[in-house]
Amino acid sequence: MPDIIAIGGGQASFSFINKLRLLGYKKSVTLICGENFLPYQRPPLSKKFLIGDFEKERLFLKPQSFYNENNIEVIKGHKVQKIDRNTSKVLLDNGQSLEYKKLFLGLGSKPKLLPQKLINGISDIHYIRNIGDVDLIINKFLSKRKILILGGGFIGLEVASVARKLGINVTLIESEERILKRSSSENVAKYIKDIHLSNGVIIKEKTTVKKFISNKQEFLGILTNSGEEIFADFLIAGVGIEPNTIIADNAGLHIDNGIVVNENCRTNDPKIYAAGDCVSFPFNKSLIRLESVGNAIEQSEIAAENVLGNMLEYQPIPWFWSDQYNVKLQIVGLNKGYDRVFQRIDKDKNSFWYYKKDKLISIDAFNDPRSYMVGKKFLELKINPNPKDIVSTKIDLKNFLREIK
Repeated sequence: MPDIIAIGGGQASFSFINKLRLLGYKKSVTLICGENFLPYQRPPLSKKFLIGDFEKERLFLKPQSFYNENNIEVIKGHKVQKIDRNTSKVLLDNGQSLEYKKLFLGLGSKPKLLPQKLINGISDIHYIRNIGDVDLIINKFLSKRKILILGGGFIGLEVASVARKLGINVTLIESEERILKRSSSENVAKYIKDIHLSNGVIIKEKTTVKKFISNKQEFLGILTNSGEEIFADFLIAGVGIEPNTIIADNAGLHIDNGIVVNENCRTNDPKIYAAGDCVSFPFNKSLIRLESVGNAIEQSEIAAENVLGNMLEYQPIPWFWSDQYNVKLQIVGLNKGYDRVFQRIDKDKNSFWYYKKDKLISIDAFNDPRSYMVGKKFLELKINPNPKDIVSTKIDLKNFLREIK
């Protein structure tokens, strides 16, 4: 019987089991991966892997030898059908039943799907979330000359940037009044939109699909809510993701925009912990869910500590990044509720600093790792610098931080 079972083949489950071993845990650990792959990273899927600049082997967080050397049993290609909390067992789709002492859920998330009534069996409509998705479209992607992207979030924008690198004509449509409405400020949205427009991407905001245009089952394009016809070789939908919660919900775990955990990353079942995209957790007196690699790593490591009885609280300073064209956007903190924003421009470096009253709450940095790192340290130390000092390029931020610490 495995002492600890982790479910999920992504960053969260890998970080959890790796931390267990780093903490000196010697007992048996089993990792269940629904896909027929070892745990792998997902950010490159919508970037270099999509255009063939990133070998599949490099996606994997560790080779098979790591799991062998650390006595971790990996079950690949089988999904958990049921969690039986009464008997402390998980049932796999091959009929296998495994008993656990502690269970970790790193179930991740899945793409929001377009309505089947709208698609109606039409081909060449794709999503990007796992290796299988990219394997299915990579040859088409490299050979097509015109694509349509639904969704102006980070996935859609990253796909647009790599498509333009290949010289593919791109039209991106967003149903909201602006791109990145759900994840970033107007300042960031405008900055990124201008980059895409300068690289030839056609962006249409406040635009929705009224119906698909097809020749039998072959995708040809869309008819928009404004009556415009947009034609393309194929379509990629990046209209958001949602947490994988079905097996947790069926097991009677508390669900609220994700599997609800407390500050110790524990669910309402004391034997079950969870972390990553699938989790909703307490943050600033409310429940939030973060979709980021940083959150998956840090939260899962706290879960591992607490499974072993250390009772640490997860108090994150959220961080994210996105690569588009020759621009790296680094974000730290959450800008929700900001009432003032200040821009720092230093040659080709650009950053936005968000304040709520007099409190610094977030930084967006474009090709500006120093502002990102210094801003992150400000947030960690709960230092609220005067915005006049932040925007002044006469002030070296690193020295400024050292002086006021």
